Amino acid sequence: MNRLVPSFRIPVLVIAAALVALSCDRRGSGPQENIVERLPNIVYILADDLGYGDLSCYYPDSRIQTPNIDRLASEGMRFTDAHSPSSVCTPTRYAILTGQYCWRSDLPVGVLQGYGRMFLRDGRQTVPGLLRQAGYSTAVIGKWHLGLDWIVREEYLDSVQLLTRDFDGVAAVRDMKADWIDFSLPPERGPWTYGFDYSYILPASLDMPPYCYLENGILEGDLDDITEGNDLNTGFTGAFWRPGKMSTGYDFFEVLPTFIRKARQYIRDHATEDRPFLLYLPLPAPHTPWVPTDEYGGLSGAGAYGDFVQMIDAMIGRVLDELEETGLSDNTLVFFTSDNGAYWPPAMQERFDHAPSGGFRGMKADIWEGGHRIPFIVRWPGVIPSDTKSDYLTCLTNLFATSAELTGLKTEPGQAEDSRSILPVLLGKDPEPPGPVVHHSSRGVFALRSGNWKYIEGLGSGGFSAPAVEQAEPGGPAGQLYDLDRDPWEAENRYLQEPGLLEDLKNELRKVRGIQ
Repeated sequence: MNRLVPSFRIPVLVIAAALVALSCDRRGSGPQENIVERLPNIVYILADDLGYGDLSCYYPDSRIQTPNIDRLASEGMRFTDAHSPSSVCTPTRYAILTGQYCWRSDLPVGVLQGYGRMFLRDGRQTVPGLLRQAGYSTAVIGKWHLGLDWIVREEYLDSVQLLTRDFDGVAAVRDMKADWIDFSLPPERGPWTYGFDYSYILPASLDMPPYCYLENGILEGDLDDITEGNDLNTGFTGAFWRPGKMSTGYDFFEVLPTFIRKARQYIRDHATEDRPFLLYLPLPAPHTPWVPTDEYGGLSGAGAYGDFVQMIDAMIGRVLDELEETGLSDNTLVFFTSDNGAYWPPAMQERFDHAPSGGFRGMKADIWEGGHRIPFIVRWPGVIPSDTKSDYLTCLTNLFATSAELTGLKTEPGQAEDSRSILPVLLGKDPEPPGPVVHHSSRGVFALRSGNWKYIEGLGSGGFSAPAVEQAEPGGPAGQLYDLDRDPWEAENRYLQEPGLLEDLKNELRKVRGIQ
């Protein structure tokens, strides 16, 4: 077990001193008392498949109105060059919690399905585990999608072993058949194994069976129902979900409101505690099925998807209101972001004239910017300057190191190796230059971002956009190289024009990946 030395009393004073200076410099008066007295609560809201261009505070031409998220941005810091480490969901969620790129794990490419097994290795430190050592209560409420170790019936144990897929000596079980599982017993491993005191989760995506909730590992209702699926021929759009097992009374339209109610209750329950809390709130939306309730139907200019995003905005407003009503808002550090870009095929863009990628190239699953450039907003009243914008290059792996610096805890070598603290950026101080960021597509295509340059190994999107894979022509580029300062839309491939720079970036990517 990794040991972290809790020294958060001293750093709190150091940070408080910095905050005093920052508050006086920017507002001309002293800081609020609760900044000095204790560490902040942390609420980390993760949308699912929400695009950079969906939010009106990022993209004025959006066909969707997001007043509550816009308010959050006006009260905090909005990052314009933030990225998910992967352009699909499971690996990003892994990286958020561990500070390690998922391609270093037992799942080096792709995602888990609904019955996929937990693949976090024993001894791998997580953000909730770190914060518990600093005295935090920890909770996850929402979409998990990092696997559960359901109890497998004895007669199927050999079958599970056959599902193991080897990648360079590591392995992960992506999925199993439902009838192999004994649902009368709680899963052996889950969020509770990796640092969460409380969990209320949907096992995987909103369109993947099993359709059920688990509270602290216990099924809420029996998995007695079966759904035949819905909108199966829409091309994974609309109210699409797959056939499979479902709990009695489960309602797709009520999943998002259910998680918001649970989150608000958790905030109320911890409002009078002396301990700070971490609430990790991974929303199941706007991932398919696009199921806005009647109250939000037809409100946007982007069909059911846009209506669902406007419903998300309203739900986030309720969480922010709960923090305000309980008196916790001033001492709560709120992060809002997305796990990757939006899934929005060209036909949808033509139909609705809406660009979830905000004009950036590509979409969910792609190695291009639309696959991984995401909204990222951080608010901490009285500490983070309000209505500010940062172009600092950051990645969702950085939550771990930021939490460590905030609490004064130190990690041992080999933990959170892909995480860097952005606390100085949030405090308005001079940060270290951002390190390189590695991007990873759904098909396992790598890219490296270093400064204003982006190098992609190979041609094509590496994901959902056509062409996914493109063969190099004789004498033509074998990969992609873009100057994002001059060409943020990735329209001009500079692969053949910058041979020296290209070789440097290739070597830098090899170094990060540990390739000699």
